[in-house]
Parts: sequence; C-alpha cells; structure tokens
Amino acid sequence: MSPTRAPRRLRFRGAALALAGTAALASSLAACSSGSGSSSGQSNFVGGNGAITFVKAADRKPAPDLSGKTVDGSQASLAAYKGKVVVVNVWGSWCAPCRAEAPNLVAVANADKDKGVQFLGINTRDLETAPAARFEKNFKVPYPSLYDRDGSLLLRFPKGSLNAQAIPSTLVIDKHGRIAARALKPLSEDDLNQMIAPILAEK
Repeated sequence: MSPTRAPRRLRFRGAALALAGTAALASSLAACSSGSGSSSGQSNFVGGNGAITFVKAADRKPAPDLSGKTVDGSQASLAAYKGKVVVVNVWGSWCAPCRAEAPNLVAVANADKDKGVQFLGINTRDLETAPAARFEKNFKVPYPSLYDRDGSLLLRFPKGSLNAQAIPSTLVIDKHGRIAARALKPLSEDDLNQMIAPILAEK
C-alpha cells in the first residue's frame, strides 16, 4: 500500500461512519417524534397522519369484540355499552402524544357522561400495568381501559374497517355497535366534540 493512498481510504471510511451515524440519529429522532416507541422497545405502531375519517351509516362495519381485563384488574367489554355512542381511545403510558391529549379526553368524557356517551380505553405496549395505572391516576381518567399488552385486541378489527393504525388512535362506535369515525392524531376537546356530536345526533 502506498503511503499516499492510505490516508485517502481512512478519510473515506471516516466519512462513511459519520454519515451512518447521522442517518441513525435522524431515524431515532423520527421514531421519537412519531410516538412509535414503547416501553417494550417494539415499534409496530407509528404516529398517525392527522386524519379524521367519518363513515356513512350504510357503509359502517361492526366493531369487534373488545373485552377482557382492564388496567386496574377488573373486567370491561364494549358490548356492555350497547345503545350508547362509545369513544375508544388507544394509548400507551410511554406515548407523549397520549399524555398531551389525556386531559382533553377526560374533560369530554366527564362532560358527556349523561348524554349517552361512554369512553373506553385500550392500553397497549406497556409491559406491566403499573405505568398505565399511574397514567390513569395522574390524569384522573374516569373510564376503564382494557390492558392489551401485545396488541391482540387491535388485531380483532375487521379487514377493510377503520382501525387503530397509530398510537394514539381514537374511534367512535355508533349506537348500533358500528365503527363510525376514526382519528389518527392526538385530539383537542374541539376535535372530540366534532367527532362525537354528529354520531350522537343519529337515531
């Protein structure tokens, strides 16, 4: 190897490592900003695109069976709220956007509890219930959340239906148990009211 060529190779290798490090850092920051990380280290879910989607009544699909143990160890079931409009919020204690929207969900849940609206959470990707329980206590969450550690409840949504493609996601189930609306972003109180009001007004 000639003495003039060695430094050139070293400079090239150093530049490649620097580029690789930059790419890894950018990827890490993108993952954090999307809310796709979790306490389990898995990232099967990504941040939403900000869309709120409504489905015409004739085109709605039935919501799946969402039931099981809750974060506090009791039992809950979507079927128990038949005849009500149900707001299903998918969240994780590790998810910064979930923490940001939590006070808004709590405020609307309390305001609408006498209007025939029920909230139901699905806590996912938390390895233990303790962090989720602290989340509920800190934000004074007044409604139950199913504990879905591995995301199996989310896989029950029928193919072709609106489903939870991001964390957080929020779905509105109509009085007939059909999926009527979905939001793929953290919600303000106004967002929630705009999603719930037209569905609540339906016969």
